[in-house]
Amino acid sequence: IDMAKSGIQTKLGKAFEYACVNALFEKYNSTQDVVIEDTPQMITAKGCFENADDKQQDLMDAAHAAVRVIDRLEPRLKYEDNDTPLILSVQTDATGIAGDVRDVLCIRKGHRWEIGLSCKHNHHAVKHSRLSDQIDFGADWFGYSCSETYFSEVVPKFTELRTLRDESKETGNPALWSELDDKAGDYYEPILQSFMDELARLSEKYSDIPEKLIRYLIGRYDFYKVITDDARRTTRVEAINIAGTLNESSEGHKPITNVPLLKTPTKFYHIGFKEDKGIKSKNTIHVVCDNGWEISMRLHNASSKIEPSLKFDVQLISFPSTLFAQVEPWD
Repeated sequence: IDMAKSGIQTKLGKAFEYACVNALFEKYNSTQDVVIEDTPQMITAKGCFENADDKQQDLMDAAHAAVRVIDRLEPRLKYEDNDTPLILSVQTDATGIAGDVRDVLCIRKGHRWEIGLSCKHNHHAVKHSRLSDQIDFGADWFGYSCSETYFSEVVPKFTELRTLRDESKETGNPALWSELDDKAGDYYEPILQSFMDELARLSEKYSDIPEKLIRYLIGRYDFYKVITDDARRTTRVEAINIAGTLNESSEGHKPITNVPLLKTPTKFYHIGFKEDKGIKSKNTIHVVCDNGWEISMRLHNASSKIEPSLKFDVQLISFPSTLFAQVEPWD
């Protein structure tokens, strides 16, 4: 059932990307040349929108609300200093894996200017990364390899899982996570402990690990995060402005509202298992940094079948107090 639900969620996410493109087009097309890039991913997003029958109006209401907020922040969408068209495009899913979380781009090629939106339909999650015996998360996330110690701890755990999977293939009945007596105690908890120890080891060795962790999780580029809340009929817009590329003035036109820069973290205050009313979680850790950043990372099996890898669900629990965030009602 969850797979079906996540499939619907993915389609609605793509439909919302198209709704945002549509709302931007409707807002700016009457005063300038606006081009919607006709790419396979744009066609996919449009198809998802066209199949979202009874949701279409909500998606458009949500997207129009987002554009109302962004219009006040980005004069270069409205006023251009020469006749370069405003190009609207949808990115491929592969760019997200490569560290660019922006779904929709607004580009002016003549000016080498672009801003991006990360479109979320009723959810806030950031990157979904995996751990396995063959993944060097230190190298992938930060450019610094994990230690021998880390691999000596996690390889045996993932090898056990691989063996369970391979042995079950011979019987023709796939091994299931639900059949394990204590998957959290036997696998999640020790693997997370090794992960936390390695994060601490790396940050002792390299001072920029906290900053690189945030950069990795939220992507390499500044962006506007646009989150619909259908139940409340509101859209929340957050400005993730670390490099300072958002909120630029156009000639003779300043933004109506200023977007502050976000300071990245410089140190870890605490890395540990999440605790709730004195009970320690076996599958979720919290990473608390300076400058107001806090991250929750939950490790889980993405499939009901046993596989020799586990997936993170990452949520940003708190941001710097300077984060620009605005909730815009649809009506």
